[in-house]
Amino acid sequence: MSSAAPHPAGHDQLWSVDEHLEDILATVRPLEPIELQLLDAQGCVLVEDVTVPVSLPPFDNSSMDGYAVRVADVAGASEEFPASLEVVGDVAAGQADLLHVGPGQAARIMTGAPLPPGAETVVPVEWTDGGLDEGPVTGMLARALAPEGAQGHVQVYRQAAARAHVRAQGSDVKAGDRALESGTVLGPPQIALLAAIGRGTVRVRPRPRVVVMSTGSELVPPGEDLGSGQIYDSNSFALTAAARDAGAIAYRVGAVADDAETLRSTIEDQLVRADLMVTTGGVSVGAYDVVKEALSQVGDDEDEAGGGVEFRKLAMQPGKPQGFGSIGPDHTPLLALPGNPVSSYVSFELFVRPAIRALMGLEEVHRPRTRATLTADKALTSPKGRRQFLRGAYADGAVTPVGGAGSHLVAALAHADALIVVPEDVESVEPGTEVEVVLLG
Repeated sequence: MSSAAPHPAGHDQLWSVDEHLEDILATVRPLEPIELQLLDAQGCVLVEDVTVPVSLPPFDNSSMDGYAVRVADVAGASEEFPASLEVVGDVAAGQADLLHVGPGQAARIMTGAPLPPGAETVVPVEWTDGGLDEGPVTGMLARALAPEGAQGHVQVYRQAAARAHVRAQGSDVKAGDRALESGTVLGPPQIALLAAIGRGTVRVRPRPRVVVMSTGSELVPPGEDLGSGQIYDSNSFALTAAARDAGAIAYRVGAVADDAETLRSTIEDQLVRADLMVTTGGVSVGAYDVVKEALSQVGDDEDEAGGGVEFRKLAMQPGKPQGFGSIGPDHTPLLALPGNPVSSYVSFELFVRPAIRALMGLEEVHRPRTRATLTADKALTSPKGRRQFLRGAYADGAVTPVGGAGSHLVAALAHADALIVVPEDVESVEPGTEVEVVLLG
């Protein structure tokens, strides 16, 4: 991984949102493919076309519990004039040795069992006298206890067309077909298909391992008592959950106190399990911005190897202070986000989520966007020269602001499912105006 690109206009200039994102996506590369067991590959991106080795289903089989018969033997069958057929035996699912169905004969068959030779169609058990007192499974048990050769007859009350209630060989997929394309994200249905065609392993890009840590001596884990001047650590929980939602395997690290050496040591300890590191807090210009201090030192150590973390100011609100670069011997990507809850979450959605999706090898890495009509009691205001992202609730082509513009308003964030985008050159947006919306749901 190369180091973060310098700003074309110099370090004192504000970066645009697009410039910062472009730098991230130009630097982050998809993870190398590996072979995984099916369940371990869930959520991963396939890197090969998968061809069907054997047709599915591999043989003609019954879709009903009933009787396998010849079409001619049930032609014209009715309630008044049923067809009486000799029952020659049972065909169960998984049965290898199949009996033969000849003229005037029927074979009891279970759902999924192969269609026996000679049979042309399946009559559901409900169309026969076998459906009055017992189902085929109960009947099979009873006949197993009966004297040898006591199979009897069945009365069929309806005729059946050829191949009725028969699942044809290859009706799902045929041998040689392409089951899944490279680039497919493997969810439960795709895992099911791979298993059904006999694939025990598959070649994929693994889900990226993301380590999330927050900084601040004031942070206390939820569930503990708060002391004077302390607050609960919500950022690390929010961003870990967001990373998992994006498709990553995410690890939350407990909040690190405001000490640069402790933070630097913690980050170095976590590198062994990280494909991407995310920190939150300590990236602005405060006296205790230890992330900036610690990672700037790491950047100095890494410069000769092409690594390091650069801290920037972006023309956006919330989320003006940002950091991006690489750290450690493997140049693991690191994104340093601001500490205010809304700032960190908006920054995650705009920058970290696309980085995670890029590591996965996905072609589409961004949240979907749409246009919506702004519904509000008054005009929205936005600082000139900043791209503002306001929380909103989207429904039926309209979006309503949720909460104020403050970057600390966690409650408002919890009720939002969209971000309202106000461009850099717009300072006021009147109700009824069409705006761009980032859909978070």
